[in-house]
Amino acid sequence: MQDVLVIGSGISGLSYALKIALRHPEVNIKIVTKANEDESNTKYAQGGVAVVTDFEHDSFEKHIADTLRAGDGLCKPEAVEVVVKEGLDRFHEMMNWGVRFDHTENGILSLGREGGHTEDRIVHHKDITGAEIERALLVEIKKHANIQLLTHHFAVDLITEHHIEGKDENRNTITCYGAYILDTKTKKVEKVAAKITLIATGGCGHVYKNTTNPVIATGDGIALAHRAGATVSHMQFIQFHPTAFYSKFDGQLFLISEAVRGFGAKLMNRQGEKFMKNYDDREELASRDIVARAIDNEMKRLGDEYVYLDCRHLDHEKFLNHFPNIYQKCKSEGFDMFQDLIPVVPASHYLCGGIDVDLEGQTRIAHLFAIGECSNTGLHGANRLASNSLLEAMVFGHRAAMKTAEMLTNRAFDTQKISQIPEWKDEGLQWQDEMVSFQYFRKQLQNMMSDLVSIVRSNDRLDLALKQQQDISKAVTELYNMSIVTPQLLELRNLTEIAGLIITQSIAQSENRGTFYNKDFD
Repeated sequence: MQDVLVIGSGISGLSYALKIALRHPEVNIKIVTKANEDESNTKYAQGGVAVVTDFEHDSFEKHIADTLRAGDGLCKPEAVEVVVKEGLDRFHEMMNWGVRFDHTENGILSLGREGGHTEDRIVHHKDITGAEIERALLVEIKKHANIQLLTHHFAVDLITEHHIEGKDENRNTITCYGAYILDTKTKKVEKVAAKITLIATGGCGHVYKNTTNPVIATGDGIALAHRAGATVSHMQFIQFHPTAFYSKFDGQLFLISEAVRGFGAKLMNRQGEKFMKNYDDREELASRDIVARAIDNEMKRLGDEYVYLDCRHLDHEKFLNHFPNIYQKCKSEGFDMFQDLIPVVPASHYLCGGIDVDLEGQTRIAHLFAIGECSNTGLHGANRLASNSLLEAMVFGHRAAMKTAEMLTNRAFDTQKISQIPEWKDEGLQWQDEMVSFQYFRKQLQNMMSDLVSIVRSNDRLDLALKQQQDISKAVTELYNMSIVTPQLLELRNLTEIAGLIITQSIAQSENRGTFYNKDFD
């Protein structure tokens, strides 16, 4: 039996595990991740961390105001205040753990600005900040003998028990006792019992056919928690990144960081018009929802598949110092950012909602925590302010770890009940050797979501999407019930459930807010 089970190996899961290990070296912690240890949404975060470090020009109050403005009235003020004010201490911890952030020639932190921010406050490591954080955390994790990190292990379902509290039969309480985990190499499902379980599985970008997210982002943790009885909300608020490098092929698109526009790049349509001035006074520095809708409108108005990002006028030496990887990626695709216009298109990027949690990252299910993009802390509201996500993961990773450490010290756990959890049973089921059915339904689902539940929605589109999702869900359920689990089947099952949550919560949304836009509400 584990003391702590962590599902996911990004900044949220790793920092949480590290904090517990430092506080309780006698506690055994198991981290499971469905791909390689460093494959996470964190790894692909380019821009950086939004944190107030320059108190001469900036302040906590300004950062809070920018966050609330971006969230369009749906942020939880207490969550915003906690993240912004506690973020500086968490940032210093990251530096102490060996995360390298860029400094100027004078030795002070190099600060960038992104859409929605009124001051320069983005700390970064070139244009690969997330990868640098992931690297440093993995180095620290490996120093602790009480942390076991298992790669290629896929969470199938949480292990839960429902019971009644007191005399009121309506007060159902659910307790989590770990999870059933598929070892994708041995193809066996193992029971991993645990006193405390953390979900830190990232987002769900691959519910759409084009996304900036890595292939692992299939909403697994949210689907796990929803099936177990956790509350999930704000799924209608999907942030589309305005500038992903255009490709004729579906799947993960290369992200061109918002910091490039913060650096001075301009958006342009094929007629050579710099069009953002027609949509917002902040032009390219407007919040992501406004910029994404502006691009979407320009593409539809002109019948184009993309618009352009113009970097030709920027200082070449400074640009290469800030964005070497973005420059090289575009160069490898045949585009010199100093000579050519770069084709860009909006792509699914970040989920602003997720599993509802309190200020310690606790879900409504006892002994189950959730942090990072899979959670709904109330920080983002209807739209995430750029680069607030890594900060949120740091702060809630710390808060959840402190609460977990307190529970492990002070709370009695029913170890006998945990030891009686049954093993996984799949007798009589057969492997699906042919993956064509899984791929067929996955593509059908992604195409439907991209066509009907994307940047601009409508009542008719949402009604049609729900009917199609229900048909796909019925077929996928039948497949799941007759098959031994595989990673492909589990991802399809989870994506189908995620699509249903996005659609139903979009239908329930009665006004345009933040990233949510229904043209029938105009």
